[in-house]
Amino acid sequence: MRNRALIFGISGQDGAYLAKLLLDKGYAVFGTSRDAQMSSFANLKRMAIRDQVTTISANPCDFRSVLNVLTTAAPHEVYNLAGQSSVSFSFEQPMEAFTSIGIANLTLLEAIRFLGSSIRYYNAGSSECFGNTPEVATELTPFHPRSPYSVAKSAAFWQVSNYRESYGLFACSGILFNHESPLRPERFVTQKIVRAACRIAANSGETLFLGNLDIARDWGWAPEYVDAMWRMLQKDAPDDYIVATGHTITLREFVGQVFASLGLDWERHVQSDEALLRPSEISTSRGCPEKAARLLGWKATLTAPDVAKRLVEAERERLAALSGS
Repeated sequence: MRNRALIFGISGQDGAYLAKLLLDKGYAVFGTSRDAQMSSFANLKRMAIRDQVTTISANPCDFRSVLNVLTTAAPHEVYNLAGQSSVSFSFEQPMEAFTSIGIANLTLLEAIRFLGSSIRYYNAGSSECFGNTPEVATELTPFHPRSPYSVAKSAAFWQVSNYRESYGLFACSGILFNHESPLRPERFVTQKIVRAACRIAANSGETLFLGNLDIARDWGWAPEYVDAMWRMLQKDAPDDYIVATGHTITLREFVGQVFASLGLDWERHVQSDEALLRPSEISTSRGCPEKAARLLGWKATLTAPDVAKRLVEAERERLAALSGS
């Protein structure tokens, strides 16, 4: 019998890459959308796997809807990658952030517990839960969330821990540090930088406005990170893991690498704009992936400079395809 996986949030970056990984491993893959008949599933189409995925309408905040999709798909593994994904947007819509992340996660856990099934459950955690980490964060580092998004992610993490300890569910949280790919929308700063830089290289004459250039992040490559998610659910016992490269650079350095790859001096084209600053900001984000390496056999092979280069290459290919050249 083929393994069956159900992905909440299959339309997003991680959902699409995870679906591809699971299909390559021989899984039957199911994915949800609030309205599967109307959703474009553009990322699945972009990866040429849309026809290989069975899509089902489901609202992860609605208990009956979740029960229905769990019964229909009968999955061995459930991956919860749904919910609001933008830290900046969460300041504008804090209730939506907590509902789509915290309430949805609790609904999924409770539905799995209610069914009494042996489903293995993955929850998408976030490095944002730690807040500032001038010292490298491990799985034992206390949380200090600094945004509505990270507050919701922190609640979801502890929900998973509670259901694992109280009810014996096989439930894991992956505490993922920043991970990027060409599938990210432009509201994410890495794509905003790459797309603007490519336009500037084509003589657009524009200026790129960014917020705090001194923030430091651990940027990894998303297709590698979904492999860590899968590995968590293959272990004999459930646990939580940091997924990171272990290499942190500033946004200023990332911008410089993107523009340099296009033969440009970034300082001539980029300005800092106070209007883009968040109400509270994480200045430094550092993670230790040692546990994932030791217990999952997972290690990132690409770090921020590689990510910058690959994003530029992908954007140039996209633009060339659009122009027909």
